[in-house]
Amino acid sequence: MAKRATYRRSRQTKIVATLGPSASDRPAIERLFRSGADVFRLNFSHGTQAEHGARLAAIRSLERDVGRPIAVVADLQGPKLRLGSFVDGAVRLTPGQRLRLDLDPTPGTVERVQVPHPEIFRALRPGQAILLDDGKVRVVVERCGDDFADAVVESGSRLSDRKGVNVPETVLPLSPLTEKDRGDLAFALDHGVDWVALSFVQRPEDVAEARRLLAGRANLVVKMEKPSAIDHLDELVEMADGVMVARGDLGVEVPAEEVPGLQKRMIRRCRLAGKPVIVATQMLESMIASPTPTRAEASDVATAVYDGVDAVMLSAETAAGEYPTEAVEMMDRIARQVERDPSYRAMVDAARQSPEETEDDAITAAARQVAETIKATAIVTYTTSGSTTLRAARERPKAPILCLTPSARTARRLALCWGVHAVVSPDVAAFTEMVGKACQIAVKEGFAEAGQRLVITAGVPFGTPGNTNVLRIAWVES
Repeated sequence: MAKRATYRRSRQTKIVATLGPSASDRPAIERLFRSGADVFRLNFSHGTQAEHGARLAAIRSLERDVGRPIAVVADLQGPKLRLGSFVDGAVRLTPGQRLRLDLDPTPGTVERVQVPHPEIFRALRPGQAILLDDGKVRVVVERCGDDFADAVVESGSRLSDRKGVNVPETVLPLSPLTEKDRGDLAFALDHGVDWVALSFVQRPEDVAEARRLLAGRANLVVKMEKPSAIDHLDELVEMADGVMVARGDLGVEVPAEEVPGLQKRMIRRCRLAGKPVIVATQMLESMIASPTPTRAEASDVATAVYDGVDAVMLSAETAAGEYPTEAVEMMDRIARQVERDPSYRAMVDAARQSPEETEDDAITAAARQVAETIKATAIVTYTTSGSTTLRAARERPKAPILCLTPSARTARRLALCWGVHAVVSPDVAAFTEMVGKACQIAVKEGFAEAGQRLVITAGVPFGTPGNTNVLRIAWVES
C-alpha cells in the first residue's frame, strides 16, 4: 500500500457503498470512491463468487493507486425463508379466508401453498402471526403440526411465487449460516475482506458460531434485523466488532413506528461500547431511479449523522440504481452539511458517555479534553490492533483522528470508523521517534502546520495490542 494519502475526507461520518451491476468494474468503483465512498459492501445475496472476487481485486488495485486504506464488507445472505410456487403464479386472497401452509411441493392454490421449511412448523404455536411478502400479507395460525399450519388471512390480497416468510414472534431453530454462507465466508476470507456482516442473527449463540469460523481473519458486523436480536442487544454488541441497523428486514417484523426508537437505542448502545455502528436500508431509496432524493430521505440520512453513527450505507442505490455516483455525492453533501451545523457538535457531545474506570479510557478521555483546551489540530493514535483508535473515536472529539499503524489490515478495518484517517506506518521503538513520526505524517497528510500542536496517544511497550497508557502533547516544528 502506498504511504502517501491522496484523499482526506472533509467529514467524520463514513459512507458504505454496495457494489453490483451498476457499479462493478474498476472505473465505476473509482468514481464511487472519488465521490465519497469509504467502504465497499459485497452483497453475497446477489452475484457469483467470481463477480465478487473481481470487484475485490478492483478495490485493491484502486487502493494501491490512491494510497488510502479501503474497507471491504462481505455481507452474507443468511437463511432465506420463502413460499413455494402457485399453479398460476399468484393468487388473490380475501381477509377472513383460510390458508393452509404445508411441506407439499405441489404448486399452490388459493387454499394452500408450500412453505419448504420444516423448522418453521416445529416452532409455531396457535395464535402466532406469519408475515408473507415483506408483511404485505398477514395470516394468524389456528392449528399447526410438524408439517402444516392452518391459518386465517388477516390482511393482504395478493400472493405470488417465492415470496418471503417471516415469523416475528418466534425464535426459529436455524443457524444464520447456511451451506451457501459457509462457502461464501471461506471465499471472502481467502480473498482478504476486512469485515463480515452476519444476517439472520437471533441470539448470542449465532455470533459465537460465526466468531469461531472467522478465527480473527476479519471483523464481525452483526446485522440487527430480528426482534429477538433486539432482546439480546447488550450481549450482541459486546460480542460483535460492529453493528448494522438493518432497518428493511427489521421493519417487516417490527411495527414501522417502533423502528426509529430502536435505531436510536442501538446507536446509543454501540456508542457506549465504542463499537462502530452502521445505519442501513432505504436511506436514499428514490435515487435508484431519480437523480435527487426526497426531502424525507435527506432528513433520514441527516438524523443518523446527528446521532453520531460511524457510517451510513447505500444499498440498491449504488448496486443497481441509475445514479450510483450521484447517490454517493448526495450522501456526502448531507453528512458534511450536518457536521458543519453548530447543533451537531452539541448533540454529539450530549450523547457522550462517561469513560469506564480504566487507565485506557482515562487516557483517551483526557486526550479529547486536552485537544479541545489547547486547540490541537489532530489527535494522533499509535495502534497495532486498532483498540487505541477505537477508544479515540468513541469520544467523538472535535479534532480529527490520525491513526498510525504498522498493519494494513488494521488500517482497512478502521476505515469504517467515525473520524478516523488511517495511515500505514512502520512501528516505533522510542518516545522521541514516536513524536517525530507523528509530526512528520501529520504535516504530510494535511493535519498540521509548523507551530501547531498535536495530542498523541499510544500504548507502551510499543507494538503491544490493547494498551492505551501514554498521552503526549507535541509542537510541530518547521
